Amino acid sequence: MSKAIVQSSDPELVRRCQDGDVDAFQELVSRYHQKVYMVIFGLLRNRDDALEVAQETFFRAYRKIGDFHGGSTFYTWLYRIAVNLAIDSQRRQKRNPVDFRESMDGVFEEQRDFARDPFADVHDRELREGLIAAINDLTPEHKAVIVLRTIEGMSYKDIGEVLGCSEGTVMSRLHYARKKLQEKLGGFL
Repeated sequence: MSKAIVQSSDPELVRRCQDGDVDAFQELVSRYHQKVYMVIFGLLRNRDDALEVAQETFFRAYRKIGDFHGGSTFYTWLYRIAVNLAIDSQRRQKRNPVDFRESMDGVFEEQRDFARDPFADVHDRELREGLIAAINDLTPEHKAVIVLRTIEGMSYKDIGEVLGCSEGTVMSRLHYARKKLQEKLGGFL
């Protein structure tokens, strides 16, 4: 007779965490670590910084899990912590542009790939660099809506909960961000 494995729901794991069950929190980390990392990486474009912010996100979530009352889903609450920490990290990077430039050089070095057509390779590289530069020129709030919508495919409502704003504000920020990207990338399109 086979035995079905039943996964605990997020609210059940959260309740167990609030009762002091560390294994339940570890299950939540396993469930969301990759998604949280990808959102943060989308905002910061630096692996080391993204790993550090992801670690801080889960550390902060663990410390504050007792304050979570289920007013939103767990992942929305967790993403809010992650996005806020990533935005704080971006603001620190803007104050120290030398470190930021070094991290972007690393991104470009990591993106070496071979194209079959040298002209296509140059065009793709210029487009990639232009896209990264255009996204990096967005404000942290506009960058966040682009990443949450395009990478995570989140709804306007969930993005609003993560960023602590209305759906209308999310739509407005998304419209502005897309318009800015179109203006900056007009030469490539």
